[in-house]
Amino acid sequence: MRAAVLEATITELTKTGYAALTVEGVAQRAGVHKTTIYRNWKDSDGLVADALAGHFATDIPIPDTGAVESDLRALARSLVAAMTTQAGRALLTTVLSDAVRIPRLAEIKHALFDDRFRRAEPVVTRAIERGELPADTDPAELLKALAAPIYFRLVFTGEPVDETTADRAVRVALAAAHARVLTAM
Repeated sequence: MRAAVLEATITELTKTGYAALTVEGVAQRAGVHKTTIYRNWKDSDGLVADALAGHFATDIPIPDTGAVESDLRALARSLVAAMTTQAGRALLTTVLSDAVRIPRLAEIKHALFDDRFRRAEPVVTRAIERGELPADTDPAELLKALAAPIYFRLVFTGEPVDETTADRAVRVALAAAHARVLTAM
């Protein structure tokens, strides 16, 4: 039941947007009664937060290949793969556009990105421990530098986003880290 409700929430978000999403609509799409949803989530905000967190957590696994370049490449390519699906693009567009107008969704978006970077930080900390990156590299800043070119193309320019984009983002992030631009403040 939980998986069906979360999947229905993602579908409703992509079709209606956050502002028009209703528990009734999610319940109908999931084939459950709305009281079932309210027993598990106190409101639609919690439901949306769980659905987005679950969707993006499963779409972008955290790699551990034993080498920072291949870990970052796998991470960047997974991000590209997740964000270039029809659902990924629709969710990104919906969340970003609605978050400008709806403070609660902005909070959910912020928490989602914080969680994403926090979960991926071990990729960078393992690389620091192996001596592949300077000891004062800030994991969150490196991960933001990795994701920024991908999101820039997706959100602002509409340029193609593919594995070449991911690989270039890895080279840029690693060059910045080795140049000690991404150090902890």
